[in-house]
Amino acid sequence: MVTGKGGTGKTTVAAALALALAGKGRRTLLVEVEGRHGIAQLFESGELPYEERKIAVAPGGGEVFGMAIDPELALLDYLEMFYKLGRAGRALKKLGAIDFATTVAPGLRDVLLTGKACEAVRRRTSKGGTRVYDAVVMDAPPTGRITRFLNVNDEVAGLARFGPIHNQAQAVMRVLKSAETAVHLVTLLEEMPVQETVDGVAELRAAGLPVGSVLVNMVRPVLLDEETVRTAAAGHRTAVAKALSQAGLGGARRGGLAERLVDPLLEQAREHAERVALEKRERAELEALGLPTYELELLGDGVDVGGIYRLAHALRDQGVR
Repeated sequence: MVTGKGGTGKTTVAAALALALAGKGRRTLLVEVEGRHGIAQLFESGELPYEERKIAVAPGGGEVFGMAIDPELALLDYLEMFYKLGRAGRALKKLGAIDFATTVAPGLRDVLLTGKACEAVRRRTSKGGTRVYDAVVMDAPPTGRITRFLNVNDEVAGLARFGPIHNQAQAVMRVLKSAETAVHLVTLLEEMPVQETVDGVAELRAAGLPVGSVLVNMVRPVLLDEETVRTAAAGHRTAVAKALSQAGLGGARRGGLAERLVDPLLEQAREHAERVALEKRERAELEALGLPTYELELLGDGVDVGGIYRLAHALRDQGVR
């Protein structure tokens, strides 16, 4: 499960993680549940259907499949699975009852989404055979509602105390709370995303849900060493003017090119120093969580298919397997 505050790039990170996990001939399934079609856009493929479709080949021959889980179609699957409704279920869809149920019934939509993903996790090639997928990655809802989203089956199991729905809800929770599941949190080195990550980890732990790692996205390079950052923060005009002069940008005399460049450069350097100091504080907040942390660089040219492969390579280099 990959979650994160809006704007942190969780869909991009989920796609890169699925690609990284598909190395060495393995198969991964990348699932989206919010109907935004972000995965299709990243891999420049057509809109994902409610069925598994190959969308990428990983280095080493692994495969990434994608699927968009539609709650209405998932409910039809449930009606067929538990109540053998068949054509009656399709008739309900035509009458609008399925859409009504998934929109109005409390928590039902999330039950269907998590249940379908867990079915893919448990599926095997044959009875007693190997699992169809080595890993299933979900581009999950944002951090603010991830705990509620994952815990809804516990609530359903409590409401329906026996029967197929109760049993299914319990089976889903066994998968979600197992050692095979992990909720990874995507963040930026900024105050609000980091605070939401810290709060999200606390909520997940309180609910007994397995927290995986922190994925710091869009990390910008540090352009100045620590000593230069301190000099820039202090605003030493003379030292900067002298350095510019030594670099061949004219003398440090008043009105010269070096002199005219000092103030704009000092302003940029001060902004950089402030950002470096902020990121250092935010890293300390994340380190205090005691979770594995991975960093992904900011892709200056935007995210395309090549960028996803680049990020997946970075994750593998940092030990994600």
